[in-house]
Amino acid sequence: MSTHTPTLAPKIAPKAISQTRRDIADWKWAKQLATSPKEPKVYLLQDVFTDVAGDALLTSQMNNRREQTISAPWEMATPDGKPDEKMTATVGAIPAVTDLLGHIWDSEWYGNSVVELSAEKEARKVTLINRRNIIPANGRFYPDTSLNNYIEYRNIREFGAWVLEFNADGLGLLDKVVPHVLFKKFAQSCWSELCEIYGIPPRVMKTDTRDPAMLDRAEAMMRDVGAAAWFIIDSTEDFNFANAVNTNGDVYNNLISLCNNELSMLVSGAIIGQDTAHGNESKEKVSIGLLERLVDADKRMAESYMNAVVIPAWIRIGWIPATTARFRFKTVEDTDKLWTYTRELLPYKDVDNAFIEEKFGIRVASPNPSKGGEHSPLFWRGDGGEVGDLSFFD
Repeated sequence: MSTHTPTLAPKIAPKAISQTRRDIADWKWAKQLATSPKEPKVYLLQDVFTDVAGDALLTSQMNNRREQTISAPWEMATPDGKPDEKMTATVGAIPAVTDLLGHIWDSEWYGNSVVELSAEKEARKVTLINRRNIIPANGRFYPDTSLNNYIEYRNIREFGAWVLEFNADGLGLLDKVVPHVLFKKFAQSCWSELCEIYGIPPRVMKTDTRDPAMLDRAEAMMRDVGAAAWFIIDSTEDFNFANAVNTNGDVYNNLISLCNNELSMLVSGAIIGQDTAHGNESKEKVSIGLLERLVDADKRMAESYMNAVVIPAWIRIGWIPATTARFRFKTVEDTDKLWTYTRELLPYKDVDNAFIEEKFGIRVASPNPSKGGEHSPLFWRGDGGEVGDLSFFD
């Protein structure tokens, strides 16, 4: 097996990322910089994506969809559609498979994924090149985002073998969720301030502010009594609180709910398990069905990249032998529905014992005449019941 050490990732100059609160203006400016026709830069937009991806609901929804793809069973298949167990074992021995499937899935949301394979001392790894330093629009890699020095990574010798690229079109689906996450954070911040005002109202003390001793005594009293905000005014001054809108936070709650629903609609195609007030079983089943269709689309995308990009690259670098087998996800059967069909078919057709044991895990014995059983290729029922009746399994 050939060895290779990463060449692009070690060249990245570490940069401090601003942790200040972001708003719509920051997002708009980042998009304008990323779509510039002359010198596009995406580091600000990727910083916004990283920030909004920390939202708890968005993280949950994305992981729910992502894990169904990267954890799904897969196999290598011959051109005639039969499983190739030897090649499946060979590819399965590469620990980078799961990481690559994850990066392929992420590329649709972040706009791209450029990864570099490495092999050192029998350890085969995959490293994601920081998306802040990659400009997929013109194929440039910037080791330092503050400088104009770049490498055209699609022209280097390692590209297509050790350096692989996925989904280089568009800004990524996360661009569509940015405003909803930012508005949600704004509503949460305002709601928390409302809770503070209503829960711990500020304190006011009047004293002679021209007397240092009395002023010091007043400050000590305000610091020692309670934890609410306080201020001191002169005894000759007057202070009044403005009459705010009388609300318990419904306006913020409604905005947060709207943003949560929009996030769920984009990621899962439906609102799943959140609307407990108006939810019902049939609605949840339809919603889960929509999510499954999106997961199927994710799997087809992953299969396409594995067969068109990853497998040929592994053959070039010698990780796997030359093969015509193709990567594919296994079809997941609905065992509940299959069991219903099988049970209804038993009175009319013979069903092989091995099929029942393989599909449903039910060990079926041969007929035992001493217990009243009849000769049948279907199954043996211990209490001598009617042949073909599997109702006792329910």
